[in-house]
Amino acid sequence: MTISIVVAIAKNHAIGKDNQLLWHLPKDLKHFKEITSGHTIIMGRKTYESVGKPLPNRRNIIITRQNITIEGCEVVNSIDDALKLCTGEDEVFIVGGAEIYKQAMPLTDRIYLTIVHQEFEGDTYFPEIKEGIWKETARQDHGTDEKHLFSYSFITLERR
Repeated sequence: MTISIVVAIAKNHAIGKDNQLLWHLPKDLKHFKEITSGHTIIMGRKTYESVGKPLPNRRNIIITRQNITIEGCEVVNSIDDALKLCTGEDEVFIVGGAEIYKQAMPLTDRIYLTIVHQEFEGDTYFPEIKEGIWKETARQDHGTDEKHLFSYSFITLERR
């Protein structure tokens, strides 16, 4: 099973503030949907709360220390428990937030990274992506336009 992270980060690794994204990039949202549709996504409770509902056409697994049920989702207490539920799947996607990314990084085989070429003030940051561990295997650069106020790149990284 391939364990993949999907994340959009600013140049300074900011990913959010006040449990919200820092930018609106429609093509990035479409890219996320294309990558994750038909697969399992794993996220923390706070990320789930920012989304507000299970994402359609995906198996949604939520990690939380709280003893709760969430309609349309499977709820577990750890990333290990989430991954055990995914045995036999080709690829699963870790989609946030910061604490879940931090726990998942040592286990991750691939990162689908969107870099927004701007620095943002955030209260949530993605962990360091250590050079030498990751190899860039794909890149698409995108400029600004009427719907995208910031330039950005889609990058795929594979563990060496």
